[in-house]
Amino acid sequence: MNPLKIGIVCYPTLGGSGVVATELGKSLARLGNEVHFITTGHPSRLSGYDERVYLHKVVTGEYPLFQQYAPYSLSLAVKIREVAEQYRLDLVHVHYAIPHAASAFLAKEMLKPRRLPTMTTLHGTDITLVGMMPSYYEITRFSIEKSDAVTAVSEFLRRETVREFHIQRPIEVIHNFVETELFRMDENPCAARGRLSPHGERVLMHISNFRRVKNLPIVLQVFDEIRKHVPARLALVGDGPERETTERQAEEMGIADAVDFLGDQESVSDILPAADVFLLPSQHESFGLAALEAMACGVPVVGSRIGGLPEVIVHDETGYLCDPTDVPCMTAIVMRLLKDENLRKSIGRAARGRAEREFNRDLIVGRYLDAYRRLVGS
Repeated sequence: MNPLKIGIVCYPTLGGSGVVATELGKSLARLGNEVHFITTGHPSRLSGYDERVYLHKVVTGEYPLFQQYAPYSLSLAVKIREVAEQYRLDLVHVHYAIPHAASAFLAKEMLKPRRLPTMTTLHGTDITLVGMMPSYYEITRFSIEKSDAVTAVSEFLRRETVREFHIQRPIEVIHNFVETELFRMDENPCAARGRLSPHGERVLMHISNFRRVKNLPIVLQVFDEIRKHVPARLALVGDGPERETTERQAEEMGIADAVDFLGDQESVSDILPAADVFLLPSQHESFGLAALEAMACGVPVVGSRIGGLPEVIVHDETGYLCDPTDVPCMTAIVMRLLKDENLRKSIGRAARGRAEREFNRDLIVGRYLDAYRRLVGS
């Protein structure tokens, strides 16, 4: 098949949508397609040189008023149109509905009569949080309806979108994926283990963007209960608005000396294998990419029985699910895993197997490519 010229619009952050978009673009380029990232900065997971990968930065004007009220969505629309015309893009794939899908619609209108197919991938909070705000509800619904194709990262998110926005058009579910060659089991202690467990303590880990929805107080409470029974340390990877509050809470609980705040890490694949158990007690999770990456590393996940996580984790087979605030449930499961090494390794192997079968890169990227070709061919 002829290679495609694909524009990818995303936020250049370590959040789920930015990570998935970047990894998707890199994978598409490896398959011989030409990929053009259109974003405000350098995507966090985009490194190295690939002659088929281009980066186009969106810059708002330097008019003094724009320093406080930057019209990002308009600048993005102009940049999409510019890149599409200059490089003869076959389609544009935007990640996160607002404002990216709206900007893609404007770019498409500006390009007429030339056709520019657009695909929108819904990731979660763009629908369940931002899109539900009165200021954005109608433009979110309009943008979804006007996209030429729409995908969601979980069946849960597809149902929520249809229900909340009364969407009549089809939405295809294409799950997130993990690069299982990069995120892998490590039978030998990895380099990070020595630092995180200097005296042989068990290691609990959590990775997120440190927002309230990630339920960090519950992570600390579970850890506090665990260390009453076994020597343990907690590794918190990531950064965000709740970090300072979490640091203060750890101090108040008297556990700060056993908690490592590692901040944003580009190569989480080097850190995850150091964990014995991964905690993800989110109040809301449309998919749970961090959980999938932990599974690929053979690390049992104890997460929330909400949103899209049950589509990723098979309870009591490839991980465990509790209610988001059920500290006793999570504590009991973690203790069971830490006390029974055969069980912990068995769950880890099963998790790795599920990641390889159901969420591997080639499978999911292939589904996107099929969707692209249907879109361009139509």
